[in-house]
Amino acid sequence: MKRDSSSETTKSMPDVATNSMVEHIHSTLDWVGMSEIHLPARISDTLAGERPVSTSIQAYVNLSNPDAKGIHMSRLYLMLEETFGDHSVSAYSIRKLLQNFLDSHEGLSDRGFVQFDFEYSMRRPALKSSYSGWKSYPVTIKATLAPDGMRMELAVEVPYSSTCPCSAALARQLIQEQFRKDFEGEGSVDMEKVFEWLGTEEGIMATPHSQRSVAQVRVLLDTDCDEAFPITALIDSIEGALKTPVQTAVKRVDEQEFAKLNGQNLMFCEDSARRLKRALDGQPCYQDFWLRVNHLESLHAHNAVAIATKEVEGGYLPIP
Repeated sequence: MKRDSSSETTKSMPDVATNSMVEHIHSTLDWVGMSEIHLPARISDTLAGERPVSTSIQAYVNLSNPDAKGIHMSRLYLMLEETFGDHSVSAYSIRKLLQNFLDSHEGLSDRGFVQFDFEYSMRRPALKSSYSGWKSYPVTIKATLAPDGMRMELAVEVPYSSTCPCSAALARQLIQEQFRKDFEGEGSVDMEKVFEWLGTEEGIMATPHSQRSVAQVRVLLDTDCDEAFPITALIDSIEGALKTPVQTAVKRVDEQEFAKLNGQNLMFCEDSARRLKRALDGQPCYQDFWLRVNHLESLHAHNAVAIATKEVEGGYLPIP
C-alpha cells in the first residue's frame, strides 16, 4: 500500500512552541507581534470617502499569561489580510480586528494594538491660477483595545513655509536706510520716482529669511465621532491655521500670492504652535492633541521647535 508522504511529513513536523526543550522563563510581555507588514488597503476619510493606500503595519498583542511560551503570531497576519481585504480601514474595522486578535488569543492576551503608516496623497489647487498638483502627507493611525476600552489616535505631518518676523524687521530697516541715502536732500519726493525705486534691487536691497517647516500633529479621537477618519479635515485645519502651505504646480501669479501670504503671516515657531493650538482646541472630536512645529532654519544650522498639548489631565505629555 502506497503511503501518503505529505500526511506523514505533516504528522512528524515538530511543534517548537509547545515542545521546546529550551528553559522557559515565566514572565509577562508588554507586546509581541510583527512590524513592517506591507499591505494595500482602503482608508475611510470623512471628507474624501475611501482612498487606496499602501500601508506599513505593526500588529501586537500582550502576553499576559506568564506560563505561555508565546502567541499565535501567524493569526495576526491572517486577520489583517482577511479584515482589510473585505473592509476599508475605519474605526469599525479596526475595532473588529483588535477584538479578533484577543478572541484568538483567549487566555494569553487582554490587550491588542495595531498601527498603520502610509502616505496620503491629496490634489491641491494653486493659490491663484487654474493649476493643481498632488501633495503627499505622512499619516499614522494607531489603535489599542484593552480592558478599559478603545483608544484611537490619528497623526499627520504637514509642510508649510515660515518667515522670520525678526528678519523681516531687520530687512525693513535696511530698506528704510537705503531710501534715506538715495533720496536725502531732495525735500519732497516724486511718487513715480519712489514707485520705480521700490521695484529695483537697489531699493529692496534686503529680504527676510524663510524656511520650509513641518507641523507634526497627533489627535486622540472621540470614539463617538464618525467611523471614518478626519484625515483631510485635520490637514485642512492645520493648513488653514498656518496660511502658508507649501505649493505644487504654480505660475508666477501663484508664486507672488505665496510671497504675499508669507509677508502677511510672519511666524516664529511659537506663533505657529499657538495658531495650531487655537485651531485644534475648537474641534470637539479631538479629546486630546499633541503638536510639534519644526522650523528648518535657513539662518542657523539647527532647527527652531515649539511643542504644545491640550493640557488634559492624564493626557499627552509635552515630551520632545
